[in-house]
Amino acid sequence: MNWTQGELDALRRAYAAGTLRVSYDGRSVDYGSAADLLSRIRTIEREMAAATPAQPPVAGLAGFRRGDR
Repeated sequence: MNWTQGELDALRRAYAAGTLRVSYDGRSVDYGSAADLLSRIRTIEREMAAATPAQPPVAGLAGFRRGDR
């Protein structure tokens, strides 16, 4: 499913506020428990992370020089 950052933000705000009703884009959803809400948040985070291409690691070379030259 295509989630938006706005939906995820709304879920996080509801969880932080301790409420089980989440409203966004003119819709409301009632969750049965805080655990259900947190589970939905984690699911969306995983799906969004999987859809985002991973950044290649940045590697560099260290240089060393003696102080007497």
